[in-house]
Amino acid sequence: QVQLVESGGGLVQPGGSLRLSCVASGKIPDIYFMGWYRQAPGKQRELVASINSARITYYSDFVKGRFTISRDDAKNMGYLQMNSLEPEDTAVYYCHLQGPQLRSWGQGTQVTVSS
Repeated sequence: QVQLVESGGGLVQPGGSLRLSCVASGKIPDIYFMGWYRQAPGKQRELVASINSARITYYSDFVKGRFTISRDDAKNMGYLQMNSLEPEDTAVYYCHLQGPQLRSWGQGTQVTVSS
């Protein structure tokens, strides 16, 4: 079992920045995929960005050039730096870890972009 806890969400004005963090604990595999997803009210959960153990990253079109995903395996941490935030980015953001025979989700952190 792997437990994930997100932090760093909050209220920010349009154009502002936030940095989300995800700390993993438990039996963490040596090789794993980490992703950040989000879910807005009334919408399906969608992938925002991901990074694998080779540090290959993927970004959904709606965040390219604005968000940066990273990870620190020594600290069992994942990060999502979000810049130039827009009201459309308002959602609950979830950390996801996937490895051999393992899938784990955090509880989510709320991000609200509003003036």
